Amino acid sequence: MTDNVVEFVVAEFREEYPFFSELTDTQLSSLFRKACLRLRNDAKSCVKDIEVRKEFLYLIVAHLATLQSQVDAGNMLVGRLSSASEGSVSISSEYGTLGSSEKWWVQTPYGAKFWQMTAIFRTSLYVVTNFPMPVNRR
Repeated sequence: MTDNVVEFVVAEFREEYPFFSELTDTQLSSLFRKACLRLRNDAKSCVKDIEVRKEFLYLIVAHLATLQSQVDAGNMLVGRLSSASEGSVSISSEYGTLGSSEKWWVQTPYGAKFWQMTAIFRTSLYVVTNFPMPVNRR
């Protein structure tokens, strides 16, 4: 990690997330670049702690890899499975009452974990001050 940027270490990712052993190093590196489009990976990132940012970026890579593996397996279902039938095969999916951003993240356990862990970065701080605004009334 140099210049306040998380460097993607494929071996480290594979050790932490062994489920993705079928993906090549090139595919994982590509997913990391895509993860950096979701979470800024430089000194101006809202996540200043580089180790925390690395954890978040790796979770995003795992989320993207899971989504891609589902598509590769022929699963084009978007959302969570809400009901299933066996006779004459029927399935339904839904998002429930989730916000628009959250819907994309909760499709995988990794995305849901990322969403929950980053909640502190999605809040705002409203500061009320008692300083009058200078107004020229002439």
